Amino acid sequence: MTNILITGVTGLIGTHLVDDLQKLGHNLFGVTRSGSVSGNYEDVKIDLSTNWNISALPSNIDVIFHLAQSDKFRDFPSGAPDMFQVNVNSTAKLLDYARKSGVGKFVYSSSGGIYGTGSKPFHENAPTVPVGELGYYLGSKACSEILAQSYSTEFQVLTVRPFFIYGQTQDRSMLITRLFDNVLVGKPILLSGENGIRINPIHVNDAVKVLTSTLTLKCKESRTYNMGGPEILSIREICDLFGTYLGKLPKYEITVGVSDDLVGDIALISKELHHPNIRLSDILSELEINSPYLK
Repeated sequence: MTNILITGVTGLIGTHLVDDLQKLGHNLFGVTRSGSVSGNYEDVKIDLSTNWNISALPSNIDVIFHLAQSDKFRDFPSGAPDMFQVNVNSTAKLLDYARKSGVGKFVYSSSGGIYGTGSKPFHENAPTVPVGELGYYLGSKACSEILAQSYSTEFQVLTVRPFFIYGQTQDRSMLITRLFDNVLVGKPILLSGENGIRINPIHVNDAVKVLTSTLTLKCKESRTYNMGGPEILSIREICDLFGTYLGKLPKYEITVGVSDDLVGDIALISKELHHPNIRLSDILSELEINSPYLK
């Protein structure tokens, strides 16, 4: 049995990850601000946005999944202190704790957004946007990647860069659920160019399989993985798909210019961890379950 610590345990990925890891028989500890509501893990009450101490963490952890991120990511500059505490300072503390307590594997959830945009899918070794041009939220993710990778001589560091995760219980302000609701209520959708940016979003179930597969990864070296879905779709294609399903005609507003894409090459995770196979068209009924416009 592996002792696993998870931050961001109440988020979209965290809740699904807990379910899968519990079924696999692992012993789970979840960092929460106000206490566990699921009972599927031992609660570790820590508010990552405060000046917390690593002494509050358990002493017998084998693997850390650091999934937490500040919920103030849209609120720069007012949310900058919260973003720093959760996204950067907490990462530094967890890394120090991992070294001191003998953790063997540290899995850090970053963001595919640090690549910027481009005309081709990004490989893991592609240049990222210079830190000074990323903005505060993505800059905090890039900084934490650097901090984590510095510990590669101490334990295995696995960095995953998600590309637009979506799923049934996702916050409706996130991209895929927001687009679904906009089509549903007839709200205009802004497109840069005729079709908008192209992306390869990943369903939360595929994302969780990627993460659980890190536990049995044969390679002992530190790695960085893009975590994207199996199909590349433009914003227009996504909304047209939603419109067909809902029986609604999407409304578009086209802005001047041609938008580059944000697509992650998934060859490496497909080879070493899990090949994502869930397509957006497979789970359309999920997206309407929690829509506030269908209650």
